[in-house]
Parts: sequence; structure tokens; C-alpha cells
Amino acid sequence: MSSLLSTLVVLSVQALLVVCSPLQVLAVDNVNFSVYVENQTRVRDATSHRHHRVYQLYSRTSGKHLQVVGRRISAKGDDGDKYAQLVVEADTFGSQVRIRGKETNFYLCMNRRGKLVGKKASHRSADCVFVEMVLENHYTALMSARYSGWYVGFTKRGRPRRGPQTLLNQQDVHFMKRPLPGKQLDVQPFHFTTVNQRNRRVRGTPPTDIIAPT
Repeated sequence: MSSLLSTLVVLSVQALLVVCSPLQVLAVDNVNFSVYVENQTRVRDATSHRHHRVYQLYSRTSGKHLQVVGRRISAKGDDGDKYAQLVVEADTFGSQVRIRGKETNFYLCMNRRGKLVGKKASHRSADCVFVEMVLENHYTALMSARYSGWYVGFTKRGRPRRGPQTLLNQQDVHFMKRPLPGKQLDVQPFHFTTVNQRNRRVRGTPPTDIIAPT
């Protein structure tokens, strides 16, 4: 009887070690969720409440604002121009947006040839979805969600560039979000702390005693 109990205890311990094996736990902890996030980013979200923002997109190259004038797209709009007022609709949780001209109700889209065009509000094409990317220089870039590596870009004269002619490091694809005149953007500003040799020395310097004059 005692030998049977000993055998049962040994089997129970072995089973517990198998269930709680460090290798098993490690396998669970090292699950890579990036693939899941990437797949979900590509999925349209037709059920959640869409978050809308209204602002202007200032082109770094033309010095003007992106305009949606019906089917014509340009970056020649002045500050406060009615065609430069954009309604940005969040399409998924992965920073994908649809950009609509507030005045014309036409969406900013990129066709299969990489040309920027305006399409009617009732058109739900995937050509009208862009990935909003915040760059290290604080500018924003808009990459086509359908044609990866193609960006919204303009020349110095405000003419649209075709997607295959754009690169992320080009100033032509850099934009700055600007509020409408008299309004503020509904976004929280980024706060950065830069540590260099000078302020590192200052931080490392102990406070000195103040000696009162005699």
C-alpha cells in the first residue's frame, strides 16, 4: 500500500512539473502579437463609432494646405480656405484614416496608378484609406493602405505626386496638422526631453553652498 502511494505521489509531481514547466511558460510569454496587430490593422471597422477630427494639412514643400476641390487634389490652399478644411475619419485602431473635404464631401483617394483623386462620399473604396504616420521630425505622412510604400505628396507648386515617385524621407510627403483659424486641435502635444553633454553635466553638478557676505 505504501509503495502504491509513493508511486502516485511521484506521478503527481511529474504531472505538475509538466504543466508548470518553465519551457511551457516561456513559450506562452514569448507570443509575438505584432502579426495579430498587423492583420487587425488591415481590417475595416464598420461597427465601432468613428472618431472624426477637423483640421488642415500644411504641405512642407508647397507652403500651402492640402485641398480637396471635388475630383481635383492640390496643395495650394491658404490658411482657412474652405476647401482646405478636412474631416479626418478614423477607420481602424491601427491609425488608418479616411480624409474628406468638408466643403465638397469628396474623399482623398489614390488610384492604382498612384494618382491622387477625389471620390464621392458614397464611394467606400479601399483606395481612400491611408495610414497616418507620425515621423521623428514631428511631421505627418500619409501612406496608402492599399498600395504599401506609396505616399500622399506634392511638389513645390502644390501639384500632386504619383505614389510610385514618393519616399518616406522626402519632404514632399511631409505634412503638419494645423487647426482651423480660431480653433485648437483636439490632440495632446508631444513632450520630448533632449539630453546632451551640456545639460548632463549640469544635472550631475552638486549644488554649491551659498556663503553670506560678511
